Amino acid sequence: MGLLERLRKEWFILGIVLVIAVARLEPGVGVKGGPLKPEITITYIAVSAIFFNSGLSLKTEELTSALMHVKLHLFVQIFTLVFFPTAIWVFLQLLSITPINEWLLKGLQTVGCMPPPVSSAVILTKAVGGNEAAAIFNSAFGSFLGIVITPLLLLLFLGSSSSVPFTSIFSQLFMTVVVPLIIGQIVRRYIKDWLERKKPPFGAISSCVLLMIIYTTFCDTFANPNIDLDKFSLIIIVFIIFSVQMSFMFLTFLFSTRNNSTFTPADTVAIVFCSTHKSLTLGIPMLKIVFAGYEYLSLISVPLLIYHPAQILLGSLLVPTIKSWMVSRQK
Repeated sequence: MGLLERLRKEWFILGIVLVIAVARLEPGVGVKGGPLKPEITITYIAVSAIFFNSGLSLKTEELTSALMHVKLHLFVQIFTLVFFPTAIWVFLQLLSITPINEWLLKGLQTVGCMPPPVSSAVILTKAVGGNEAAAIFNSAFGSFLGIVITPLLLLLFLGSSSSVPFTSIFSQLFMTVVVPLIIGQIVRRYIKDWLERKKPPFGAISSCVLLMIIYTTFCDTFANPNIDLDKFSLIIIVFIIFSVQMSFMFLTFLFSTRNNSTFTPADTVAIVFCSTHKSLTLGIPMLKIVFAGYEYLSLISVPLLIYHPAQILLGSLLVPTIKSWMVSRQK
């Protein structure tokens, strides 16, 4: 693969680096109250646009074929939204006595609370030849669950920002997440044929809006002289994230391949990717709502920004190995 093709493929990750660099150079543009007016354009318009786009792109009509696989769905959703955040919370109790930046540790907890992503787990499951229908179902169903459960988990494990009351958080979540998602699904019913024919770049649209949200979040950070991120903490967090991903992928693999398991090798592939992947597209807007007013919001966001490319990188590297295993088991 040529350099230009690689850059084109990884444009979003490069975009994250670029918008953070631009925010560092000129934070005044995207800061709260600045020319971009992020308190309106980002908090309401950008977040609503992401979830309207999600509503348009979610193919809920295709999920009925995967509905019967209840045991697999229960395993994925319980692991993702119960075991994962709880295990991270226990782990963080041990890390709290270390000199690692406390806001990055809080960010690790937010990673644990996130739902599965709509795309990456499905793409990797398909690349291996796993149970794609199950991956699509769990990604979409997990996204819907996450709209309600993720904010509750964030409030349970971390609390909310003192400047935003609980009722305000959920009213904003309803107006900027639930309503646009429902409208998107309704619109999809009427233009489904056109969408299937034209295949709009939903992923690229959401990614561009997401880059705007990341940019303004880091503008607030760099405009605040009290915030300092030490390199030691950042390096340790990167190591922890890769370790957590590898450990949880191995754990889900062991559970789904044990002797009394009824899962097929194709099921195992879907389970490994769907249970351990976390959504950046849904996660960043939710953090923006739940932690509105937190001066350390960008530091809390850092682990999720690292987790996203890490899960794609690890998954891509493991595709040939997992594919060889699945083929050997199916013979």
